[in-house]
Amino acid sequence: MTTDTPTDVFEEHRPVLMGVAYRMLGRVADAEDVVQEAWLRWSGADHRAVREPRAYLVRVTTRLAIDRLRQIKARGETYVGPWLPEPYVTDFGDTVPDAAERAVLADSVSLAVLVVLESLSPLERAVFVLREAFGYPYADIAAMLDRGEPAVRQLAGRARKHVDEGRPRYEVDPVQRRDLTERFLAAAAEGDLEGLMELLAPDVRLVGDSGGKAKAPLRILETADNVGRFLVAVAGKGIPEISFRFLELNGGPAVLVLSGDKPDSVFQVDVSAGRIRSVYIVRNPDKLRSLASA
Repeated sequence: MTTDTPTDVFEEHRPVLMGVAYRMLGRVADAEDVVQEAWLRWSGADHRAVREPRAYLVRVTTRLAIDRLRQIKARGETYVGPWLPEPYVTDFGDTVPDAAERAVLADSVSLAVLVVLESLSPLERAVFVLREAFGYPYADIAAMLDRGEPAVRQLAGRARKHVDEGRPRYEVDPVQRRDLTERFLAAAAEGDLEGLMELLAPDVRLVGDSGGKAKAPLRILETADNVGRFLVAVAGKGIPEISFRFLELNGGPAVLVLSGDKPDSVFQVDVSAGRIRSVYIVRNPDKLRSLASA
């Protein structure tokens, strides 16, 4: 006989609910709002009638996230410059001991994948997240979304095809990625163009997200020469009281750049064949608030 309270049950599943909501929305604040709304629904539910609390809570959270995503798309907000997901602290640690499962979860929350997911419909995105990130059977997803299983399989196929076509393929060796991140940080901080050119792939891309609220490129920069020279120019201007902190964000190593004790930016790199293929820089202050205490 269990003595867990409704609050205990919800808190046990909160990390999963947050993981679903964030992958659906790409925004930490929106994901937190959805999880809070799920808590309100749960607190008012007849718990004796709920056989599987986790399935119930994931279903409620997914539906709320779909509604929130539809509202966001309906508003048709115009974003200044390239858009990146809000950086999300991920530290699976001992909670996901299986290396293969950890790799799947890390990939499903990566910046490259989340950017592609933005182009999916809310239902396609929900099916992709539930199937690919959390491994739910098609029958369970169909029940959560009140759709037939054949329709869910069709949605899953379309979503998987779109993601496979839209995302670049990168290596996920965490040791190599961390090493290249550290070398990249050192070369960029020192304005070492030669050192940067040794690390950057010829076709490297730099995506800077400022939302028009900080200085960052308003278009994607391409080629090692353009990216390297941009980084050297940035290093020459300097940041007051600069310091750096390594974090695990979106399933991989990242660097939080601080000005004093205030987050200034986050950068992360993707790696292939021993070279940096993508550089992501988030400078929109609205997207850095949740990292102030990270």
